[in-house]
Amino acid sequence: MIYFDATFLVRLYVEEPGYEKVRALVRGAEVIQSSILGKMETEAAFHRKLREHTLTPYALTEVNQQLLDNSTNGLHQWLSLTPAVMNCVHATFLNLPANVFLRTGDAIHLTTAAEAGCKEIYSNDRHLLAAASLFKLKGINPLAK
Repeated sequence: MIYFDATFLVRLYVEEPGYEKVRALVRGAEVIQSSILGKMETEAAFHRKLREHTLTPYALTEVNQQLLDNSTNGLHQWLSLTPAVMNCVHATFLNLPANVFLRTGDAIHLTTAAEAGCKEIYSNDRHLLAAASLFKLKGINPLAK
């Protein structure tokens, strides 16, 4: 299994810079895990692509259908936003050093990955990657130059 945040999930369906490397990672994985938040962020990113005229209305329907099909067929495992995850996010912000920049969505992804027993999280979000070690995760960005 492999844990992706939305920055990598989107690249499975849309040809953004680095999509080849992201898709290559999936070839060795049976399941891609992400928080249910990642699914919603991915759907929102698809819509952003429509607004930016990168996707046509037809292509938007197609990528959403592909995401649904892959979810139904077990490629994606959407992890719930459980009370344990919410409590951990709460505790994280209470104890987070003042010099650490961490957004709520990133904290949810990091906590969800840690709670699921992951050792690594894949993203190209620099803030998420910088905070990964606080959750005992190795942040990996194969797109880094």
